[in-house]
Amino acid sequence: MGHSSLSKAASVVGLGRRAVEELPLSEAEPWRLDLDAVERELKQGTEEGVASIVAISAGEVNTGRFAMNGLEEMKRLRDLADKYKAWIHVDGAFGIFARALPDTEEFAKLREVTAGLELADSITVDGHKLLNVPYDTGIFFTRRSSTLHAVFQNPNAVYLTPSGSGPAIPSPLNIGIENSRRFRALPVYAVLLSEGQSGIAEMLARMVRLARGVARALVSDLSTDYELLPDSSAADNTHMIVLFRARDEGLNSVLVKKIQDSGEWYVSGTKWKGQPACRIAVSSWRVNVEEDLEFVKNALATIAKEWKESGK
Repeated sequence: MGHSSLSKAASVVGLGRRAVEELPLSEAEPWRLDLDAVERELKQGTEEGVASIVAISAGEVNTGRFAMNGLEEMKRLRDLADKYKAWIHVDGAFGIFARALPDTEEFAKLREVTAGLELADSITVDGHKLLNVPYDTGIFFTRRSSTLHAVFQNPNAVYLTPSGSGPAIPSPLNIGIENSRRFRALPVYAVLLSEGQSGIAEMLARMVRLARGVARALVSDLSTDYELLPDSSAADNTHMIVLFRARDEGLNSVLVKKIQDSGEWYVSGTKWKGQPACRIAVSSWRVNVEEDLEFVKNALATIAKEWKESGK
């Protein structure tokens, strides 16, 4: 399950939306990448003279799950890409931050499924999600910076030629689409400098603990009225996303609106297997696990109680 922006990007660069093909492992795990299918497609593409980009999700946006299951799968994908001369891109929007969690047993599974992402050719990260910096603060990593210069260099603008001596810092003018842009890196630098590795790890850990607390409540205290998606086994390995639905179809159809109308917290509406679902994304640096978990549990319990009492 690639992000919807993949089709948009394919359209923008002229490949066309039909060039994007989903290769889910199964109906039960559509977020997982089917490596056997990848091999077949790459082989066929090579025979037809087609260049391929394999885009994988490190944190699929709807479920929070990961396309790869760990280092061995990434090694296999790297071998396939090298064999068939394909480019591996990781959409690490928020999932890649699992790599920055404390190296403890509590987060071992998340660190396991994100192992090997460094084998990709490029990685994108959204700083405006978990780092809590202003919107549109994207981060791009690549093994081949020369490609950026070859594509984006402004070759004829003599008035933009750097003058004087100094560190050889690539100009954003020559490594991206925008000729003019604001200083997006400053807020990210400020957060990293302020919090440091341990501070960032502790902040991310609180986010994960809150998300897991909500997920566990959905399969225990709140299970009479709500259902954790994709299934109840998701609770203990939850990252930042909690996907769920109300068991009562009537309540489920208005659940997101009821939460939003309270003006106290925000969720997003989505769908799972064609049915309405509710999505909680924990991403605030202000998370207080105990207080926020109690609030969410009480809020959901109250919504279910009031719905039953209304007789709808």
